[in-house]
Amino acid sequence: MTRWIIGWMLALSVTPAIAEPVRVAVASNFLAPLEQIADAYAAQGGPTLKISVGATGQHYAQIINGAPYDVFLAADQARPERLVAEGYARPESRFSYALGRLVLWAGARASLPDNGLTGLAGHPLRRLAIANPELAPYGRAARQTLEATGQWSALAEDIIQAQNVGQAFQYLATGNVSHALVAASYTGLGDAPEGDWITVDARLHDPIRQDAVILEQAPNPEGAERFMEFLKGPVAGEILKGFGYQAAVPRP
Repeated sequence: MTRWIIGWMLALSVTPAIAEPVRVAVASNFLAPLEQIADAYAAQGGPTLKISVGATGQHYAQIINGAPYDVFLAADQARPERLVAEGYARPESRFSYALGRLVLWAGARASLPDNGLTGLAGHPLRRLAIANPELAPYGRAARQTLEATGQWSALAEDIIQAQNVGQAFQYLATGNVSHALVAASYTGLGDAPEGDWITVDARLHDPIRQDAVILEQAPNPEGAERFMEFLKGPVAGEILKGFGYQAAVPRP
């Protein structure tokens, strides 16, 4: 009887930690895939994910100022690497969970250039939305793409810089711009806006490797470790592929 009581008390002592939500800071381009991954994780008995979405640069600033996240899913490698170097993230936890792609999207009442992305500067458009290149990796990739094709200066007056790639996509979805350079993950949305899109040649910009880390001051480190293992697994991998990502990219 005593042994049973001790076992019951031990079970009670660990249940709150397992049930505690995992707080995930996620880049805006990865919100939709993460929501599906969260549902799949919950279906397998995992705890709730408490998701905070925003630009990678903003999350970095929040973390170094004490934001109580468990996991950071960035849209680049640089910020997780810096967090590790500065002592804010666990070195052994860092890995590339996805390789992103960029698309040029023309809205419902717009069209794509006949000769693809390289003809954008001479094509009729009503503003082009990109994420802020200083804050968002997809914005940096968009600028690199336009520079590589010799169009950055020619399109400068038509470019609207959003705070993050999610906001750039919203500008397109609401008709505030006719075209946008955004994450390919948005093409997998069930309620994606009307229009046509083409995938940008990945050779025109630096690889968009997205790294994940567990934070040193994570309120729920055990829950964070369990979630990261699920993120590396086949269920999450299939969800990523459905959104145009290459899953579980090895860390170089």
